[in-house]
Amino acid sequence: MDRIVLFGGSGYVGSAFQRYLRRRELPCVAPSRKEVGLLHPESIARLLDEVKPTFLINAAGYTGRPNVDACEDHKDECLLGNAVLPGVLARVCAERGLPWGHVSSGCLYTGDRGAGPNGERLGFREEDPPNFCFRTNNGSFYSGTKALGEEILADAGSCYLWRLRIPFSEVDSSKNYLTKLLRYDRLLDARNSLSQLDDFVRAAFECWERRAPFGIYNVVNPGSVTTREVIELLKDSPFGRKLVAAGKRFVFFSGEEEFRKVTRAPRSNCVLDSAKLLSLGIVLEEVHEAVARAWNQWQPEAAT
Repeated sequence: MDRIVLFGGSGYVGSAFQRYLRRRELPCVAPSRKEVGLLHPESIARLLDEVKPTFLINAAGYTGRPNVDACEDHKDECLLGNAVLPGVLARVCAERGLPWGHVSSGCLYTGDRGAGPNGERLGFREEDPPNFCFRTNNGSFYSGTKALGEEILADAGSCYLWRLRIPFSEVDSSKNYLTKLLRYDRLLDARNSLSQLDDFVRAAFECWERRAPFGIYNVVNPGSVTTREVIELLKDSPFGRKLVAAGKRFVFFSGEEEFRKVTRAPRSNCVLDSAKLLSLGIVLEEVHEAVARAWNQWQPEAAT
């Protein structure tokens, strides 16, 4: 049976990994930052030598609160969490021959690859070079550090890089994309790929269980969706109809130019291709269906 070490277990994504592993009754050790110094190889090494895991998951990193604008003020923490830490883990894991998975991000891109034969937007594939990063000089500091983290892991052997893209679920949370749409005064209409949180965690771990080839995977729900489409799906749900009946209105920015006047960092709006996962038989729910299901099962208060 697998024995897992999980870093970042108290975060939004890490907590979802913990819930998933608990449901599967898989042994998991998720040390706090007080217990293990994540930037200190010797501290990590001591834990791994003691626990002797079969697999390691890194869900630790720096995203900024309440959003990526905060990364512009905390560049040191952002760089350490998103670029330096993956390099430290790569070295320690390589020394022990320990396979592992790293939660990366789809925020390395902007836009898409054009229109497909049926008018659908074609997403960026895993092998496409990032176009929203330090090298292209057009991204946020957050996106730049996540891209740098992937560069650092380019030669890592037994490692999965799972690209997460705008996570959401049916449970209210400050990190939940759907919660943000409910709380923001104005919304930017943009097309994006999304990752249903529980789908993401299951699919990521399934890469390991199926012994899929190590490398980068876009772990997103198939298809893409606009902000307005997400709001229309909300309005079609019982929860949304109650909100509208109570007077809730959704106001949109006139466009990107107006939006940029109230933000510090540029935002990544992009479409990713999930065909690589599907080719392995790892299936995620279509994005419109996943969003509709979340709204229909909405829990206004986080479950305990």
